[in-house]
Amino acid sequence: MENQVGKTKDVGFQFGIRKTIPVSNEKVWDFLFSENGLKIWLGKLNSELELKKEFKTENGITGFVRVFKPNSHIRLNWKPKTWENMSTVQIRVIGNETKTTIAIHQEKLLNSEQRNEMKEYWTQKINLLTNYINGNTWSKK
Repeated sequence: MENQVGKTKDVGFQFGIRKTIPVSNEKVWDFLFSENGLKIWLGKLNSELELKKEFKTENGITGFVRVFKPNSHIRLNWKPKTWENMSTVQIRVIGNETKTTIAIHQEKLLNSEQRNEMKEYWTQKINLLTNYINGNTWSKK
């Protein structure tokens, strides 16, 4: 049996990406959960993103927030409208006052095609997030 990239024994296929930027952990976290930050990585929400609550975006992503630890990580069920399955996404913010790593991990993907789709999606999203944050084009509100 041939090994497939991203295939796990227990949670189907997975994908992860990390990027480090010279910005404080707190500023990165604040941006990720600002209206502009959420629009970038999740989409425009129809309601607030809250722990133990379902959410839906205007572009049809649905899910449920399982864990929300401020300045640390969020873990949520995540399903685009074109999928039949529910996956799990975790976003971590790891850093200090001078540099921070954004780490995105997704598991419970059905196959290598879905993994490739998410690899493209999250690569684009993490690049947009870090470019936006590095450009200092936002202010804390």
